[in-house]
Amino acid sequence: MSLVTLRRRYLDGETTPSEAIAKLAEEIASRDPRTGAYLSHDLDLALKSAAGADLSKPLGGLPIGIKDNINTLAQPCSCGSNFLAKKYTSPYDATVIRKLKEAGAIPFGRMNMDEFAMGSATENSAFQLTRNPHDHDRIPGGSSGGSAAAVADGTAFAALGSDTGGSIRQPASHCGVVGLKPTYGRVSRFGLVAFASSLDQIGPLTRTVDDAALILQAIAGHDPQDSTTLDAPVPDYSAQIDLGVKGVRIGIAQEYFGEGIHPGVRENVESRIRQLEGLGAVIVPISLPHTEHAVATYYVIAPAEASSNLSRFDGIRYGNRAPNPADIIDLYHQSRELGFGPEVKRRIILGTYVLSSGYYDAYYTRAQKVRALITRDFKHAFEAVDVILSPVAPTPARKIGACTDDPLQDYLADIFTIPANLAGIPGMSVPCGTTSFDGADNLPVGLQILAPHLGEAMMLRVAKAAEGLSLP
Repeated sequence: MSLVTLRRRYLDGETTPSEAIAKLAEEIASRDPRTGAYLSHDLDLALKSAAGADLSKPLGGLPIGIKDNINTLAQPCSCGSNFLAKKYTSPYDATVIRKLKEAGAIPFGRMNMDEFAMGSATENSAFQLTRNPHDHDRIPGGSSGGSAAAVADGTAFAALGSDTGGSIRQPASHCGVVGLKPTYGRVSRFGLVAFASSLDQIGPLTRTVDDAALILQAIAGHDPQDSTTLDAPVPDYSAQIDLGVKGVRIGIAQEYFGEGIHPGVRENVESRIRQLEGLGAVIVPISLPHTEHAVATYYVIAPAEASSNLSRFDGIRYGNRAPNPADIIDLYHQSRELGFGPEVKRRIILGTYVLSSGYYDAYYTRAQKVRALITRDFKHAFEAVDVILSPVAPTPARKIGACTDDPLQDYLADIFTIPANLAGIPGMSVPCGTTSFDGADNLPVGLQILAPHLGEAMMLRVAKAAEGLSLP
């Protein structure tokens, strides 16, 4: 059931928030032991909130799952890491949580994730594997894999995730749900545990495009507690969502349809583009020439920022603290050795290296220059088109463990999502049929829609039109 449908049932008196949450808890107990999307959920607190829900509010009484790197008052916030496990309970609400509550929503459940959001499979969680509901032998994507899997599995009506290089859109694609990454600065990051501060954004994972618009409406806007938020009016995202695509200029970049794309993914996406053209959209060939450098650029900038952000985890102020250190330096070493997993350590080491004396200009400065070129590519493209369409990922969900010994293959899987984060533009994934891959049938494919800065309204409009189509 979508959020829009559930809200209508509330208003019609067919059910209550308490009944919906109780039923949701039953579904979690039945389904989640196999899927592993939830790290925890506080049923008593949710039922208490449901009893006092104000149904006149836009999200009144609607339960929404929260990725476990977004602080929620009196709830754990482990970031999928042993460093914060059982050692940290949030003393405050992130701005997005405050806004959800003000809109009447009920935060319910902490969703599994790759440790500190570093990963594309949710295999890097310190606690458990999350499995794709469409095939339990496959990844749900990452790092917001718990959020996407729960929505796909029917154990969450909707959820929040975070997207640093595709961590909302890629799991949405693999799980067959809607995932939206807003423009950088459209949604406050206050209360989001930082991975890479110039790339991170919070956004919704939902069953429908209408639900994504509903949540974005609630969480968007300027925040004095986050100096990077944009002081720009928030439009009514649902007002023009049903206007269709007649006359909309859709850009198709050759760089997003090159080698390495699974034939089923290409066929589904190209078929959907032809269908939109049949509805009156204008297809415009474009070029984004610096796309090939996006992954390398990202894996300099993101680890560099991560190595700085994660320096606060020192075993002194909060989180894991090593027993019996010899001195303060040994405390740092032991606490981080015990607290961080291998992928986090890998990225901290890489980030520290590219920022070190003698290598800063060769790597970090050069990466920032390439980032500017990628941003310029999009700026030029959006002078000719309204949105850009592409696959979300080159392939459907792979098998669990397939890239354990070759993390570079996982890094390359984000080639189509990373550029949007580097440029700060909005992007979303919409289900685009299913295909066969690596011995399995009916695996979801995602259509990616990219828009210019603050172009979420047009992006949602195109997404709604694409959502209503069935592949031949």
